[in-house]
Amino acid sequence: MSTLWRHEVDDWLRRALPGRCAFCLAACEPGSPWCGDCHAALPWNRMACPTCAEPLPATLLATMAPRPCGHCLRRPPAFQRARVPLRYEDEVAGLMQRFKFNASPRAGTLLLALLEEGLAGVASPQALIAVPLHPRRARERGFDQGRWLAERLAARLEVPLIMARRRKDTPSQRGLDRGGRRGNLRRAFDVAAPLPPRVALLDDVMTTGATLDALARACRRAGAEEIEAWAIARTSLGHG
Repeated sequence: MSTLWRHEVDDWLRRALPGRCAFCLAACEPGSPWCGDCHAALPWNRMACPTCAEPLPATLLATMAPRPCGHCLRRPPAFQRARVPLRYEDEVAGLMQRFKFNASPRAGTLLLALLEEGLAGVASPQALIAVPLHPRRARERGFDQGRWLAERLAARLEVPLIMARRRKDTPSQRGLDRGGRRGNLRRAFDVAAPLPPRVALLDDVMTTGATLDALARACRRAGAEEIEAWAIARTSLGHG
């Protein structure tokens, strides 16, 4: 299915199905994109490391207060905290794939709404910085999903968006362990200085956190002091 055709379908759905859940098409409250049952059934990332947001077994957290996972204790990331409201599973994974690889505005709008809900009550940063694609990758894909999200979120938070630069077109991270991902991304980003003290970094999906860690290190070199990592979804324990 072509991207153009998908866009036309998305536009038709928005016009033709007002007041309908985006997941099951049941009736929902005016102004809400989902019904209560579908919202409750989403893979929320509530049992997670408070530093890197890696999903943790519920049985582990039932016996102890949330604390940094073993990876964060051994090698703390350059950001102080990750806020990632969902796990990369089920409906969320499907939405992300349609958004990232087919440029579906409907999927992107839903994912942005879920992220905003997950950030409710969080103090706004002084600037937002998106994980950038390398220009060659952006040209090949024809769509920079990180920038799309960041532009809209920055406007809603009323904070400046600062664009980082990807210095090298890193090979795929797929199949690499944590150490391999860190090495792959060493000095991969540049951020123009000076940055304000408090910034948030934005990515669509967080896997091991290596990309956001590398970007956070570039932000520290540019003057940032308090850095949070934000993403929509986090891969589950054991997925890399």
